Amino acid sequence: MKLTKTYHQLIDQENLVFDQAQFAVMQKLQKLSDNLLELANRPKPYWLKLSANFGIYKKPQPEFMGLYIYGDVGRGKSMLMDLFYEQIDVVHKRRVHFHQFMQEIHAGIFAARQLTGKDAVDDPLEPLAAGIASKATLLCFDEFQVNDIADAMILRRLFTKLFDAGVVVVATSNRAPDELYKHGINRQLFTPFITLLNQKCDVVSLEAQRDYRLDRLLGHEVYFHPLDVNARQQMDEMWSELTGGAKGKPTSLEIQGRELVIPCAHNGIARLEFSGICADNLGAADYLAIAETYHTILMDNIPQLSAENRNEAKRFVTFVDALYEQNVNFICSAAVEVTDLYLKGDGVFEFDRTVSRLMEMRSEAYIMSQA
Repeated sequence: MKLTKTYHQLIDQENLVFDQAQFAVMQKLQKLSDNLLELANRPKPYWLKLSANFGIYKKPQPEFMGLYIYGDVGRGKSMLMDLFYEQIDVVHKRRVHFHQFMQEIHAGIFAARQLTGKDAVDDPLEPLAAGIASKATLLCFDEFQVNDIADAMILRRLFTKLFDAGVVVVATSNRAPDELYKHGINRQLFTPFITLLNQKCDVVSLEAQRDYRLDRLLGHEVYFHPLDVNARQQMDEMWSELTGGAKGKPTSLEIQGRELVIPCAHNGIARLEFSGICADNLGAADYLAIAETYHTILMDNIPQLSAENRNEAKRFVTFVDALYEQNVNFICSAAVEVTDLYLKGDGVFEFDRTVSRLMEMRSEAYIMSQA
């Protein structure tokens, strides 16, 4: 596999514009790919074969580091990792959003703690890490971020076990390792994980000057009405352009012990239905979690609201406030122009602020402020 060759082919096909910073990271990914393939093809030492026969085989330890790629939103981090992941010929690999991965870990810990008798375990992370390592030589994490104290407290122990089992990690993040969980509670307990991450991963900053995500948004309409075939087509095209043609898949966010299902997401972009977000009994904590997780939101089928759906209108106000405060890009389809969304009913006065924000969020100045 020659990633650098593929990168140049995409440029020749006019799917990409050459970027020196991206190419430098691609070369590092190429080197990592070569190392992984060499490791996979390396004959096992005799004693390891014996150990495997007795059921205690441990993966060979790599003599090289993984890769942690950080940089501003829209610089191409996820695109580069996708190319690497899609083309590397490693059987046991997994690519997962970091938030989803940590939800799985917490669910596994909870399940392990319910075990009793001969099935009970002293350390739930031990079987969890062993299970992950048995299925993945390579773990690729998108959107690596640490905001939750529960995550922060287990990361060093979990990743020490994964690295000891021979797992190689590639991760993308908006933050350098030293910036993770920067103002978190008891951060001194988290800093050993930062040391571990720096030891096990080559940390590289992707310093591309252009925000390619914004390039895709600038010059495009982001509010489509009325709700007809054309609006649906425009929303589909915006999704395809922003995600590079990816279909997206369902995921979930854990919020105050509850699970909020996101029907379609990919690389920091989510597509939602108005009815699923504003007709359900959700609140500010849910909307803030969405705004903190995704840099771009597409919402389909916003109806014209009236006194009969004043609760939906109030939730929509809260939802837009959360997106606005977090500088999230918002693309939507609606029944009517933004100024006609809510003309009669409780909270019309408060809704005027939402109208103003929606109009600002359509502007080039707002989109550019995300850079």
